[in-house]
Amino acid sequence: MTISTTKKLAGITAAAGLLIALAGCGSAPEANPTGSGDAGAADFLPCLISDAGGWNDKSFNESAKNGMDKAASELGVTPLEFESTNDNDYAPNMEQAVAEGCSLIISVGFKLSAATVEAANANPDLNFAIIDDYADTDFDGKTDAPNIKPLVFNTAEAAYLGGYAAAAWSAQAGVNKVGTFGGMQIPSVAVFMDGYQLGVEKYNEDKGADVQVFGWDVATQEGSFTGSFDANDTAKQTAQGVLDQGVDVLLPVGGPIYKSAAAAIADSGKDTLILGVDSDLAVADPSVTDITLVSIMKAIDVAVYDATMAASKGEFDPTPYVGTLKNEGVKLSSFHDFESKLPAGLTDELAALQEQIISGEITVESANSPATS
Repeated sequence: MTISTTKKLAGITAAAGLLIALAGCGSAPEANPTGSGDAGAADFLPCLISDAGGWNDKSFNESAKNGMDKAASELGVTPLEFESTNDNDYAPNMEQAVAEGCSLIISVGFKLSAATVEAANANPDLNFAIIDDYADTDFDGKTDAPNIKPLVFNTAEAAYLGGYAAAAWSAQAGVNKVGTFGGMQIPSVAVFMDGYQLGVEKYNEDKGADVQVFGWDVATQEGSFTGSFDANDTAKQTAQGVLDQGVDVLLPVGGPIYKSAAAAIADSGKDTLILGVDSDLAVADPSVTDITLVSIMKAIDVAVYDATMAASKGEFDPTPYVGTLKNEGVKLSSFHDFESKLPAGLTDELAALQEQIISGEITVESANSPATS
């Protein structure tokens, strides 16, 4: 069985037990090592540059920092971590990282793509990695410098499971309406929304149900977006616009914007639940544990850790790492306190769907999925 959307972005890269949070993801592919050669830990200086969401976003910046900090602790080195507060910080932070003598520079997110490519081309002896993007600024389908390792994730696979679960929850309540909204409309955001809707459609197909999705249309690639990743009034109003459709499950995709969704839900006085993204939100932010049904996770921390450890040994490999359900680079978290309240048989259905995706019986492919080969 194949579930897919038309590939609209050919040549454009992602900017971007069962059903429990797994500790690790597949390590970076090992090929003929390239890069800076044998770098002893004592001389190795890993560096990390955030996007404007900052280190406390409870999402991909924080996850990346956790991975970097773990690797640095094991190596006995002190990493340099540059926190960007706005888009104007990317280039200066990159320039400073190079000037400080960083051995490996990992940038978090597609917004740093241009700065990463420029620095990598100007410093061919340094190693770079970028999260959620292929660093393909000329859109020719190839990373723009041989010393950049993309760390990307086929999140549509895990989001498919999340969408199925959201539909089941809403159907059980008799609401039959779920929603989503995103920060910026970029592949690493829209890929969640694609998988989410496809999972809802799978539930409808299997159950003869009619759960509707508001805030995104996988066919037209149009939906509700805030235009940034800030938890502000615009994000709250965007969330409210989707809530006004009567949804009882909401997927906010874009780091801190989940806070705006939670505020809008609180104002509504309704029992709407949210899905977390990137990290296990129920654990990362206890203030929203009581409204977080489940989280669609990316093992960014493990990808950063693996890339950092490899580079420290002189084994840097620019081959792109793609996180999938199969290599545990993407996954669905535990349902935590909602486990006992789920529709009967749902966890078994999700486990079966996961196995079908891993085996290839089901292919979840969105217009925003990263290339897997």
